[in-house]
Amino acid sequence: MTADARRAGATRPSVDVVVPFRGTPADLEELRARLAPLRLRPGDSLVIVDNTPGREPVEGLGEGVVPVIHAGGRTTPGFARNSGVARGSADWLVFLDADVVPPADLLDRYFDPPPSERIALIAGGVLDEAAPARGKAVPRYLYIRRSMSQDDTFRFDSWGFPKTANAACRRAAFEAVGGFREDIRSAEDADLSYRLRGAGWEVERRESAVVTHRSRQTVRGFVAQKALHGAGAAWIARNHPGAFPARRRPGLVWWGLRTAAKGLFAAARSRDRDKALWALFEPLEQLTVEFGRSLPNERPVPRRSLLGRLVIPREEESH
Repeated sequence: MTADARRAGATRPSVDVVVPFRGTPADLEELRARLAPLRLRPGDSLVIVDNTPGREPVEGLGEGVVPVIHAGGRTTPGFARNSGVARGSADWLVFLDADVVPPADLLDRYFDPPPSERIALIAGGVLDEAAPARGKAVPRYLYIRRSMSQDDTFRFDSWGFPKTANAACRRAAFEAVGGFREDIRSAEDADLSYRLRGAGWEVERRESAVVTHRSRQTVRGFVAQKALHGAGAAWIARNHPGAFPARRRPGLVWWGLRTAAKGLFAAARSRDRDKALWALFEPLEQLTVEFGRSLPNERPVPRRSLLGRLVIPREEESH
């Protein structure tokens, strides 16, 4: 019997799939079509949580194969995911990002074999979408770097955690620790993982439950994403002492310049485009994450931050 046949005939716990979304109506319809092939069993559910600020609920989107609910009260992924969780009652939750492509049998793969009773969080596999050698620079770099792999965050040893681009969580454990933080823009997955471990639960990896992640296409999108990661890292460092310590910026800048120069020289000698991309984007990534630590991660923006001092007075004047 093949693995696919075994999974198709096996029993597994019920699952609620929750996908937060922010974007245009056209992007929302494309996401619904992309998620529609996901195979559900009796007791399962699938919902997209539209967290786009300022958007009014659209009649009819709460129905159909892939329903959409509106949760614009707070524009954070934690708020969106918690809103989706509250809609269901399944034993397990599967969190997916809106920019992944799941296989039809993803849920069956997560529970073949069943996890032990102490497992609360399962990291599914994440593959960066394939990018041709002569394709766009940003997606090619992300592909050769394996940017979205769960290895990227599990490399932090005791501070490793699953990315919720593709992760499963036991509902009882999720509710016992209070779910996701709803007041932060980034790193809510790391925070949840640390709180679950602190409560005595365990984390497991299952690379067979794999999705493909659609990469950023532009330098601007790449930099914005990495700056947000930096803001999340700084928040985690403040709230979970010992995790993600800051690096000395002057030394990091010099490292970046030396690494880029050395890498570009080697790439020119070997005429290797991938080496050149790595030489350019690795320092840019590390520097952007580090300088992103200066950005606020909270929602609403705190007054103490530079951004808060610039934005909040204007908002108050408008009332």
